[in-house]
Amino acid sequence: MSSNGLPHWDVSVVYPGLDSVEFEEGFKKTIQEINDLVVLFDSHEIKEQTELPIVDSLVEIFDEVIARYNQVLDNVRTLRAYIHSYVTTNSRNTLAQEKWSLFQPELVKLGILGTRFTAWVGALDVEALIDQSEQARDHAYRLRKAKIQSMHLMSPPEEELAAEMELTGGSAWNKLYGNFTSQLMVPLEVKGELQELPMSAVRNLAYDPDRETRQKAYLAELEAWERSAVPIAAAINSIKGQVNNLVKRRKWGSALDITLFQNNIDRETLEAMMEAARESFPDFRRYLKAKAQALGLPALAWYDLFAPVSGNGRKWTFNEAEVFIIEHFDSYSSKLSGLAKRAFKENWIDAEPRSGKQDGAFCMGLRNGESRILSNFQPSFDGVGTLAHELGHAYHNLNLANRTMLQRYTPMTLAETASIFCQTIILDAALKVSGEDDQFVILEGSLQDACQVVVDISSRFIFEQAVFEKRKERELSVDEFNELMLDSQRQTYGEGLDPELLHSYMWAVKSHYYNPGLSYYNFPYMFGLLFGLGLYAHYLDDPQRFKVDYDDLLSSTGLGDAAELAGRFGIELRELDFWRASLDVIRRDIKRFEQLVGERVSAGRSG
Repeated sequence: MSSNGLPHWDVSVVYPGLDSVEFEEGFKKTIQEINDLVVLFDSHEIKEQTELPIVDSLVEIFDEVIARYNQVLDNVRTLRAYIHSYVTTNSRNTLAQEKWSLFQPELVKLGILGTRFTAWVGALDVEALIDQSEQARDHAYRLRKAKIQSMHLMSPPEEELAAEMELTGGSAWNKLYGNFTSQLMVPLEVKGELQELPMSAVRNLAYDPDRETRQKAYLAELEAWERSAVPIAAAINSIKGQVNNLVKRRKWGSALDITLFQNNIDRETLEAMMEAARESFPDFRRYLKAKAQALGLPALAWYDLFAPVSGNGRKWTFNEAEVFIIEHFDSYSSKLSGLAKRAFKENWIDAEPRSGKQDGAFCMGLRNGESRILSNFQPSFDGVGTLAHELGHAYHNLNLANRTMLQRYTPMTLAETASIFCQTIILDAALKVSGEDDQFVILEGSLQDACQVVVDISSRFIFEQAVFEKRKERELSVDEFNELMLDSQRQTYGEGLDPELLHSYMWAVKSHYYNPGLSYYNFPYMFGLLFGLGLYAHYLDDPQRFKVDYDDLLSSTGLGDAAELAGRFGIELRELDFWRASLDVIRRDIKRFEQLVGERVSAGRSG
């Protein structure tokens, strides 16, 4: 627990500490298990081969290999999360960085085994194997995906070299970005005193009720990014260049094609969703103009996007957030509230913003049914919603606990399903029990989030498409990244924001651009929001029936295409109408917000 009462997460249930004998033994044991798996793969020639007949002996080999592979992946998941828990909360922890560096080559080794397994599956008659092996039937979807992926592999030596070079390539640039930005200190005058604040703390000032404070923080942030832009630009250039090269070598059409494959959706689904999003931009611009009116401004600047619309909104302590979340999760099910109780009681959550800690929020699985949540809690309803969102991920992990590691792989498109659902439970509950001022604040906060996920995510998608295309020719300069970012913001926010006060360095802010293995780490969030809203509508229509099917859906997110899983609820993802209907929920909120703003302005209650 920190001095300000915000919890730090506890991972001592795994090992007492990074410097403990238990950790060292566990570290060595896991590495040995990876090496033993290499021996097993070598002994059974699990690698690229010509077509292999499905005979009894091969079925036995498959069953043995997949069981051992799943077990090693499970143990690696826990060790990886354990080390990651130290690195992400204090990037200056030299011991954590040392252990992470030692572990990375082992992850590369495991990644090479994964590629070998995929290549081996490519030589098998997968359907015949599924007929003859219960293990194969249990992993049928993953095997069919591997069969397709095998057709996009380079030669074994090339794949092995690419995996080994990743440590000094994309992963190294990603690590540089994470360490560099988490330690970035920004000079800022606060109450007449010049201070050095972590970048995360400066960015949190975007929520400050005082416009001058927000403006100063915005300008200080931009200056800090400008001073730091050269290494960050080198990182994004290198990562996108590497991805483009591998796309070409593996004979994919584009990085987007790989992303669609990884996310278990097709281009038709993506295009339907993005078209619906584009149709909604005028509605979101109306929201932004109404917010400007509520704040008494002619137009919103970028630094007004997260401004509170009322000085009378409730402040939420972390303890109040805990009580509220548990109470209203219980209105859905005791299983959901029980998960939340355990997370708070057992210190699964690291909530304190501090220097060296990663910005933002995430949830990671630690052990079967057990997760850890990183947040940078702010005493507002937004902070409460973020906790509910991340606890939704933990609930998803709980429902995946009975699956093997290969069955658990959940694409980003479906990974947001439970988080959006849980966040919506808390939003609806808060709107029902809050007074008029708080309802106004909460409604605006919900629209603020939706605007980020639909409008800002669209800008990031446009930006990343442009970067990938231009990076095929050459590296881009800092100025070019800035202009591409501004152009994407103009296309999406349009007249909803002051065009002279946008954020040219958002490409440096968002860590999602710097993961070499997950390109286009943006539109899945929109998918998650709109799919989650669609599911929530089904819940309201028939709560009891929904609850029967919902946990099974969460347990199955690694076992089928998104379209097939959505079909269980009568949802057609390739139809524009589904996405429009989800956005209609947001449109109704925008209309209600405009009405409330009009009433408040008429009554002389604008910000």
